[in-house]
Amino acid sequence: MPSSRRPPSEARKAFGERVRARRRALNLTLEDLAERADLNWSYIAQVERGIRNVSIDNMAALADGLNVELRDLL
Repeated sequence: MPSSRRPPSEARKAFGERVRARRRALNLTLEDLAERADLNWSYIAQVERGIRNVSIDNMAALADGLNVELRDLL
């Protein structure tokens, strides 16, 4: 069966861009945010690039790690 990979949605890209912007505004490395959010840094890098279809639970963990409300990243 052929695999069809859909390109990242605009919503996924926008979320990742907001995460990256907030992380940089706080002068956090990927590793810093990973520790705060209890997620792997490479996973966060994929989220920031819009590659990962992130779960709501991980969205909340990222928001907590960035000290913002989840709605501010959506």
